[in-house]
Amino acid sequence: MAGPSEDTLSQAGQALRLQRERRAVPAPGARKAAGKLGKRLANIAVADAAILIAALVIGWIVPIGMGGFLLMIAALIVATVALAIFPREPVVRLEQLPEAPLKLLPQRTASWLHTQRPALPPAARSLVDGIGVRLETLSPQLAGLDEREPAAAEIRKLVGEQLPELLKGYERVPAPLRGVARNGRTPDQQLADGLAVIEQEIGEMSTQLAQGDLDNLQTRQRFLEIRYRDDGQG
Repeated sequence: MAGPSEDTLSQAGQALRLQRERRAVPAPGARKAAGKLGKRLANIAVADAAILIAALVIGWIVPIGMGGFLLMIAALIVATVALAIFPREPVVRLEQLPEAPLKLLPQRTASWLHTQRPALPPAARSLVDGIGVRLETLSPQLAGLDEREPAAAEIRKLVGEQLPELLKGYERVPAPLRGVARNGRTPDQQLADGLAVIEQEIGEMSTQLAQGDLDNLQTRQRFLEIRYRDDGQG
């Protein structure tokens, strides 16, 4: 039988693995921001190339002169600045989360979490990143889930209500008191503990939703084995 020291080492090893996994996987908000930046740069490159090609074609037909050259430079600047700034994605507000369609709730909650991340302590940021990964996994699973199902109500309550309420409750604590222990735990630690529980609960919900698909896949695999093995033996 494993002793207390072995159990402690096992728990520490598991915690270390989770930390490494979170560091290895970029935060969903960071991946999304990088994707948007890449798309903006691609749009800018296409627009600038189109302006240059148009200027060259016109220049082959008629000389554009210094005035035309300056107009081309101005067009390049305007196109670059406009595409770098617009379109802007609307900011997800906290009060919008309870009314969000269930299939969009994980995505919108993850976007809102990303805006709250800079104000959180380092340990909480890591947990928020982990929750974002869980929400990415959960999002496609909700596409076919009926809003009237009990599971839908549980997901909406946890993701759309309890998670935001935990963060907003922490933000209401004055900054100088967030590191001061009260009843043996600081607000920073209480926040981290709450986020860890929510991350685990979202993971369990995702597993439960996937169970039906896994059962169907296993049933199909058994059917294929019986069908084709019997045919082969026959």
